[in-house]
Amino acid sequence: MSNLQQILKDARAAMDKGIEATKHHFSTVRSSKASPSMLDTIRVEMYGQQMPLNQVATIAAPEPRLLLVTPFDKGGAKVIEKAIRESDLGLEPSSQGHVIRVPLPQMNEQRRKELVKVVNKMAEEGKIAIRHTRTESRDKLKKLSGVSEDEVKHAEKDLQKLHDDYIKKIDELFKAKETEILSV
Repeated sequence: MSNLQQILKDARAAMDKGIEATKHHFSTVRSSKASPSMLDTIRVEMYGQQMPLNQVATIAAPEPRLLLVTPFDKGGAKVIEKAIRESDLGLEPSSQGHVIRVPLPQMNEQRRKELVKVVNKMAEEGKIAIRHTRTESRDKLKKLSGVSEDEVKHAEKDLQKLHDDYIKKIDELFKAKETEILSV
């Protein structure tokens, strides 16, 4: 495989990572139904350090508008409940024995619009990562030795097409998530 092909292959792999990261970020934003990944951003003070919630408890979504959080260490229930309450997700958890119930409130139109803005920002971050990959790859192409200018120009065109395709994928992911958030 020539260096040109390797650079394009590496660019595609990096852009795939950008798409996956964007999808993951989108999954943390609430739409109409409960999803355990909604709580992925919450960190809990346990054992003297900040830990992701999913490392100190199991999270289940038994109903469309309810999450159940079961701490591994029953003594951590209060700390977990407090972390969920103080997050920017606007949730009101309540302990019932060793399980924390997290009902999801009905979303009003303003909250939906705020979430669309959050998702739009995440999409923009994904696009920035893809543009950054294109720039790095273009710089690598220009530094190659022993390759004709025509080959480099052709590879740059392929790189630009790759970039455009990935930007379009992020736009499509954003549109789908926006529709999911705005549908009641």
